[in-house]
This record gives sequence, structure tokens and C-alpha cells, in this order.
Amino acid sequence: MRLVLLISLFVTLTFVYSHNLCAQNNKPFTVVLDAGHGGKDPGNRGNNYYEKKIALSVALKTGALLKKEKDVKVVYTRTTDRYVTLNGRASIANKAKADLFVSIHCDAHNSNAYGAGTFVMGLHRNKDNFRVSQKENSVIFLEDNYEQEYDGFDPNNPESVISLVLMQEDYLNQSIEAANYIQQSFVKNLRRKNRTVKQAGFLVLRNTYMPSVLVETGFLTNSKEGAYLNSKRGQNEMSRAIANAIMKYKSSLDGTLFSGLVMEDIPEQQTAVKEQPNSSILYRIQIAASTNKMETKSYNFKGLAPITRIKRGSIYRYYYGNFKSYKEAKATMPNVTAKGYKGAYIKAFESEKEVSITREMKSN
Repeated sequence: MRLVLLISLFVTLTFVYSHNLCAQNNKPFTVVLDAGHGGKDPGNRGNNYYEKKIALSVALKTGALLKKEKDVKVVYTRTTDRYVTLNGRASIANKAKADLFVSIHCDAHNSNAYGAGTFVMGLHRNKDNFRVSQKENSVIFLEDNYEQEYDGFDPNNPESVISLVLMQEDYLNQSIEAANYIQQSFVKNLRRKNRTVKQAGFLVLRNTYMPSVLVETGFLTNSKEGAYLNSKRGQNEMSRAIANAIMKYKSSLDGTLFSGLVMEDIPEQQTAVKEQPNSSILYRIQIAASTNKMETKSYNFKGLAPITRIKRGSIYRYYYGNFKSYKEAKATMPNVTAKGYKGAYIKAFESEKEVSITREMKSN
């Protein structure tokens, strides 16, 4: 009975979120920034640095930048050096009805590995992905009642992860999108080594009812990168890269124009496109984003056709339809969501290049 109620609640929350996303309403875009570790949990101590301190500094600096932007609300899981349980972090995000959850961390390795990476919920593709999630999940051992609180989850057992994946399945499309914006910001703006967007089983992402991303800003165990992340310059640059990416992700959802944060080092300008009669603009509904390349056959997409596949970075995006107006695309959305693509949303293209959706496009 309890399982049925939990599933019912999950489906209801998913529908509410998806409806709000597709409607692209005017409520503030709420971002929950989660500084990993804290208090009795120091995180990794590579080169005697404190992961918990660096993560908190980057989270607070990222939030300060986002608060300057219009229609953005920032919520922190912690603003001081205190311990917050993994379930407690998800609870804060759900209570805030967040549109995006970003958990910030620093990595460690017994080699001289370096570079920034982003993760979304999913099955481990290799041992290294499992190592990262195992490290982050092991903090539950600091909780006295962890076996009851996390339903017997064992961070050291890969089989325990399978049960985690289903909880975030409906948000995977947007989670990958958000993660890719953050990853590309690290690579393009800061020239960080690209460790790409990966999937792994993180408890902190399990119970969040919104797109969720875990960021590994770099390796404290690497002497050069550790010193960079522990510096004021490094933390300022990483926070600007994350904030810039979050705003681009928001822009991709609501069609607002965003040309970069104030004092952004390498802003990427977006050009406003005003729709005119006989415009060459086409509207498509993005239904999936994945690191896997799939054939654009209708049987791979629950009977939907035509499907367009576009690769950007390491991510393949899959779009349904070629609509001549925003209104026509929006009218088709109920059919798309009914097939299970609850996180689908509309994108605009001109000469096969993605452009921002303006108010003129919506009104026309």
C-alpha cells in the first residue's frame, strides 16, 4: 500500500512539473544549489584541502550571481559549515518546488587525474563512474539510522543502484540538457579538461522531483587543480561558469534572451530572431537527450515521426516534428506527453541552427 501511494505521489508531481514546464509560465525559475558535504563530513581531503569548504564557496558565489538575474530564485541547502543528510537536501529542493537542482563537489583519485565533469542519475557505465558515486554516497554511514532512512541501500553494492534510476527517469532529458550546458561552460569558458556528461547512481539525486545534476568541479588530489579550486580566482571562475550555464539552460526552456552574466569572461551571444511572414523558422519538440546515438525510426520513439537527431558536444538530442508556428507545435504537445515524453518542450530552428523563442514567435 505504501509503495502504491509513493508511486502515485511521484506520478502526480511529475505531471505537475511537466505541465508547468510546457506552459512556460511566469513563475520565478527556482534553482537549488547544494554545497556537498559539510559539518562532520569534510568530503575529500586531497592535498589537505577541504572539499566541503570549496563546495560551499562555489555554491554561494554561484547563487550571488544568479540572484542578480531577472526572474530567478535561489535556494541553498546550506549556507554554513553544517551537515545536511542526502535525503534532507532533496527535501529542501522538493519543498522549494525547484526547477533545477545542482549539487557541487570536488573529486579525488589515486592517480594524477584532472578535469571537470558533470553527472546525472543513471546506471554506471564503468567502474570509474561507480567510484565517484560510491564516494559521494558513502556519507550516509555518518547517519545513525541510515539503513532505515535509505531502505537498506548499500553504497558499495552496484546492484543497489538499479532502484535509484527509476526515480529520476522522467527528468533525465532535462537533467542531461542542464548538465551539458554546465559541462560546455567549463570547457569553452574555462578551458577545463572535458570529462563529459556521465550517468551514475547518486543518492542525493534520487528523491528530487526536478531535473538534477551533480557537478565535480575538479580533482583536489591533483596538485595544480587542487590549488586552483582552493583559490579565490578558481572559485570565482567556476561559479561564473556554472551560473552562466544555468541561465542558458533557463533560456532554452522559456525562450528569454540571455547574452551572458555581468563580467562574464567569454560570453556567448545569442541573436534575437523576430518571426516574419513566410519565415524560414521551424519549431520542433525536443523529446529526448542522450549520450547514445539511436536511429531516427518511429519505433524507437513510440511511433512519433518525423524525428530529427542533432549532436552537440557529446549529447545527441532528438526532436519530433517540423512545425511552421509555435502555436501548431504547442497544440501537438498533449499527444507527445501522452506517449510518455512528459519533459518535452519546444525549440525553434532557423537554417538548422537553434534560435531563441521570442514573444513575437509565441504570439504569432
